Amino acid sequence: MNAQVLFPNEPNYFVAPHFDRLLLFCCEHKASDITFQTGEVVFAEIHGRQVRTTQRQLTMQELSDIIKHIYGANATALIFSGNDIDTHYRIKTPKAEFRFRVNITACYFEGYEGMQMTLRVISSEPPLLEGLSIEPQLLEYLQIPQGVVVVSGATGSGKSTLLASVLANLCQKPDANLKVLTYEAPIEYVYDKIKKPTSLVSQMEIPRNLPSFAAGVRNALRRKPGLIMVGEARDQETIEAVIDAALTGHPVYTTVHSNGVADTMRRMVTIFPADERDARLFDLIETVKIIVWQALLPSPEGKRTAVREFLVFNNEVKDILTRTNTEQLVTKLRELVAQYGQPILRDVTQKYAQGLITEDAYRRFQLLEKKRGE
Repeated sequence: MNAQVLFPNEPNYFVAPHFDRLLLFCCEHKASDITFQTGEVVFAEIHGRQVRTTQRQLTMQELSDIIKHIYGANATALIFSGNDIDTHYRIKTPKAEFRFRVNITACYFEGYEGMQMTLRVISSEPPLLEGLSIEPQLLEYLQIPQGVVVVSGATGSGKSTLLASVLANLCQKPDANLKVLTYEAPIEYVYDKIKKPTSLVSQMEIPRNLPSFAAGVRNALRRKPGLIMVGEARDQETIEAVIDAALTGHPVYTTVHSNGVADTMRRMVTIFPADERDARLFDLIETVKIIVWQALLPSPEGKRTAVREFLVFNNEVKDILTRTNTEQLVTKLRELVAQYGQPILRDVTQKYAQGLITEDAYRRFQLLEKKRGE
């Protein structure tokens, strides 16, 4: 592949119409991510490679104007006060709609403060569950009347895609009767065109509509929800709110950045002060219905295949965990995944045998799992 795919008729200064046209150009060339940075040309990641798309380096004022166009007049002040911005951006054309997840962060350029903006191309509608190769028994356990479903994994592992597909599937059922409230940072998938015979979906973006995920859960409990989706359980206040919502009888779906089922529970517990961990571990054991850890591995066709580890928290698993202290938690959970759930290496081995992942990916994952277990 060429190291550059140059944008035709590049302007002397990017304003909103030029910016939209460049994004559409990158989408036409199958870009997954597009990066704008002070003092740099615009790069697009195409099939895993960084490709130059402009010849001219962006000025600070130029990038500042683009960022204000996306987020608002206070964007640069927010960035230079030590915060990053997570939001979304949408382009509508007569034939299609294009959506992007956006992160904007301050950085240094030649000793001065600059900015970098990364746009990830996302599908506007959740993909069908049939295309995600979800195990039948897993799909059954992902649809709960109450409690917590946790989908975990690294950044870019498809956590949000899996959750959005599950929610869309639930809403499409004729007898669902669901009022779904989602709190996301940013909003990725939209449900406007999903057929929802008896369901309603309302989406809120953090921090644009509400200040935090925890505030989102509190907001949800005042709106009589049928299902709550929390984009990420990443701090003590949010996890407390998720637990409280589940204890009051609501189904709550959320994500955690982690490195396995055992690590997911460990992260959720250890975020609390030491004197609260045993009590919070008990609350999590009572409310969590299933933890799914997902990774994406390359396929022989140059695409990516999801591999998953999961554990259903049935009564037997819960009884064992209630007799486990926090120091033994990770070891015991790994044993339970092997005995009652699906270890990640089992799924990787099966999908390699089916020709769904490359041999190189299979070997590398074996080594990673060996190191993780040491």
